[in-house]
Amino acid sequence: MREGLIPAVLGTVVSASGAAMLYSKYKLAATGILGFGLAHIVLGAIDLVEHR
Repeated sequence: MREGLIPAVLGTVVSASGAAMLYSKYKLAATGILGFGLAHIVLGAIDLVEHR
């Protein structure tokens, strides 16, 4: 399995859950979860590009 694929997929799942929570009562927590998910996507993408 390619290095960086797992963090990118995990980041996608976490970002989707954070985006779904944005319209709930917990907007601050949802924003933090969305940020962590986006960071995982970026770091996973860097690993994917770096280890071609």
